[in-house]
Amino acid sequence: MKVVLIRPIITEKTLMLADKNNQFTFLVNSNAGKIEIAKAVTEKFNVSVLSVSVANTLGKRVRFGKARIEGQRETAKKAVVTLKKGDKISTFEIK
Repeated sequence: MKVVLIRPIITEKTLMLADKNNQFTFLVNSNAGKIEIAKAVTEKFNVSVLSVSVANTLGKRVRFGKARIEGQRETAKKAVVTLKKGDKISTFEIK
């Protein structure tokens, strides 16, 4: 069984989306599709998923150290999951 959800993305913007639109953002496996992501969120958090949007982000080119060695940050896939009204994921709540 492959891992679909890697970790939640918790930033000011994603917390605002969670409060206003009931949308939650996750870093997901690059091979995962929308249906797999929806099933994984439903099973893990016991919520009803209305829709899933995905975005592939390319890794940024960067330079490291005094020698200015070039490299590249990791390419990632993000998923924004919209839940049914009334459902919440406790990971995104600030106390």
